[in-house]
Amino acid sequence: MRLPITAHTSRPWRIHEIAHDFRVEDVWELPTPGGPDDLARLVSQFARDTGYPVPSRVGRALFAIRWKLGALLGWDAPAGGLRSRVPTLRDRLPADLREGDRGPDLPSLPFTSVYQTHDEWAAETANKTMHGVLHIGWVQDGNGRHHGRMTVLVKPNGLLGAAYMLAIKPFRHLGVYPALIRSIGEEWQKPTATPTTPTQN
Repeated sequence: MRLPITAHTSRPWRIHEIAHDFRVEDVWELPTPGGPDDLARLVSQFARDTGYPVPSRVGRALFAIRWKLGALLGWDAPAGGLRSRVPTLRDRLPADLREGDRGPDLPSLPFTSVYQTHDEWAAETANKTMHGVLHIGWVQDGNGRHHGRMTVLVKPNGLLGAAYMLAIKPFRHLGVYPALIRSIGEEWQKPTATPTTPTQN
């Protein structure tokens, strides 16, 4: 499910013009087969409050440790976040994206939506260690179907940020992403009659 970085950089996403100074950390294929207009459904699924960012025992443990370390070391203090340490990426948006749908924020994680289009959604987070972007693209898979592609982009905050990203890399790849992607696929397969969440302007 993990893809090469070029799976993101080779596509004409709008995020390239907005987060050009961020590096691509990870690219993952999502098990969310659907039609050409189903990104809104996937975004709505992300925005649903499930109670845990990663619904697995290992994922919950890793996030609990991360939040406790953040509180102890002051990583997540407001002074290190959006509009304090770093400006929001919404300040970089061209007029068409700034005036279009913004998309929903995430209830279980400190991510704020930046923009949403027919085939892209981007949300951002920031703390004392880094400024990060979660990008969800909706791509055609070559047989008339479409699916989601999740990319994580980061801008580490100096040596602290670089060391932090390096330290958590094995935990992300072994304990967080596999469980998260599996959960996304399982949720996607559930029948739903709930309309997609209206996006915010």
